[in-house]
Amino acid sequence: MTKHPLDNPAWHALHGPHKRFAEGVGNAVRYQVDVAPFLTVHPDAGPEVWPDVAALAGPGAVIAVTGDGPPPPSHWAVVEDAGGVQLVDAGVEARPEPEAVVLTADDVPEILDLIGRTRPGPYRQRTIELGTYLGIRRDGRLVAMAGERLHLDGWTEISAVCTDPGFRGQGLATRLVRAVAHGIRERGEQPLLHAAATNVNAIRLYESIGFVLRRTTAFRVVTVGAL
Repeated sequence: MTKHPLDNPAWHALHGPHKRFAEGVGNAVRYQVDVAPFLTVHPDAGPEVWPDVAALAGPGAVIAVTGDGPPPPSHWAVVEDAGGVQLVDAGVEARPEPEAVVLTADDVPEILDLIGRTRPGPYRQRTIELGTYLGIRRDGRLVAMAGERLHLDGWTEISAVCTDPGFRGQGLATRLVRAVAHGIRERGEQPLLHAAATNVNAIRLYESIGFVLRRTTAFRVVTVGAL
C-alpha cells in the first residue's frame, strides 16, 4: 500500500521544497544542523538503514529521528522516546492578523530567547529560513510567535507556537496560528500541526479552531553508537 506523504513529512520535505537544506547518506537524510535537528529515513527502510544514519550523523551524535522507521540498534542509547499527534486542517477559520509582524534573521536572538522561556520545541539559528514566521510585539518586545517549518508538496507545518507567560490568556497564539494558516492557504496549500501527545492544552486549542487528529506519531532522540 502506498504511504501518504504525511506519514513521513520530513522525508518528503527534504526531497521536495526543502531540498536545499538536506544532507544525506544512502537512505538517511537530515536538515543541516543549524536549520533543524530532524533526521529521517526512507519510508520503506528496514534495519539496514542504520549504517547510513551513523555515517550521516557520526558516532556519539544525539539525533532526533522522525517517521515510522525501524527501531535503532539495541546498543544505541535512547535519550527520549515520545508519542505525538499530527493534526490537519478541517475548516480552520484562517485570517490575517493586523498586529502580526514578519520576523527576520535580525529577530533571531529575541526568537531564541522566547523559545528558551516557553519551550514549544526545537528552534535553531537558521530555522527562520524554513518559512514565514510571524510575531506580536508589545512595547517593542516579542511576546508571541508562530511560523512555518516542514514544507512538502501541498502541505506546510505550523510550528514554534508560543506566548510569553506574562501575556497568555489573550488569544495571541490562536490569532497567530490563524494568520500563518491564512498565508499557507493563500499559496494553495494545507496547514498541519504536530504536538506532543502529553500537551493536551495545545491539542485542545488546535482542535477548537478547526484542526483534527490525523494520526499518532513517533519521535525518538537517540545517541548514535558503533555498528
